[in-house]
Amino acid sequence: MTTAVSPEAAVFCAYLLNGYNPPLMVVTLIVFFAIFVQAVSGFGLALVSMPLLVSAIGVTTATPLVALVGLTAEIFLLRRYWQALNFAAVKRLSIASVIGIPLGVYVLRAVDGRIVTLILGVVVTGYALYALFGPHLPQLRQPGWAYGFGFLGGVLSGAYNTSGPPVIIYGTCRRWEPATFKGNLQAYFFINSLFTLTAHTLSGNFTAVVWLDYLWALPGIGLGLLLGRWVDGRLPPDKFRQAVLLLLILLGIRLIVG
Repeated sequence: MTTAVSPEAAVFCAYLLNGYNPPLMVVTLIVFFAIFVQAVSGFGLALVSMPLLVSAIGVTTATPLVALVGLTAEIFLLRRYWQALNFAAVKRLSIASVIGIPLGVYVLRAVDGRIVTLILGVVVTGYALYALFGPHLPQLRQPGWAYGFGFLGGVLSGAYNTSGPPVIIYGTCRRWEPATFKGNLQAYFFINSLFTLTAHTLSGNFTAVVWLDYLWALPGIGLGLLLGRWVDGRLPPDKFRQAVLLLLILLGIRLIVG
């Protein structure tokens, strides 16, 4: 009598038996660095990890993996920013984002991986240039703009986990105060992460390989949060932010040119 083994279980066992450790160690290091950047600067988890992970494990594995990593880190970061959360302020953004997320997940599955990677490179590079040079943006007085920015953030979240740039630009145009900015972003990211994970689950994107990568990412999450919390306040924030943005430009260009 033979027992049928699912293809995903076979792949999982093959990786364990055939020495998949070096790529997985790379996953641990990338996640550690991205979490560290997020903990110190308040941004950069997906923007840093996605370009690096795409090069290491491919975009179809990296996207659901970073969604898992992001929600895990968000649970711990929520304790830090709990008092500043304002879910009412991001209601419109979140509603539109939930509509856009399934479209982004569909793009990830239906569009050629090279095109998806190219668009990711453009998004990362474009946002880094915007944040680095800080052009003056017009003030948006009508809250209805939130639906457009939120929908775009949802599409980018489903495809790349990079929902931050549209929302950050929206908050800048709405002239959010720094404390309000931080609280609103955390509230939006938490809601967005939950629905992004749901969309990936329904689409069957959480394969055995993704879960194996996630297990190896857990030490990176823990060490990144600990070191980031210790370093926070000990480094010049402006210089650290500029260094991260310059790195993002290089990573984005690398994705664009292949």
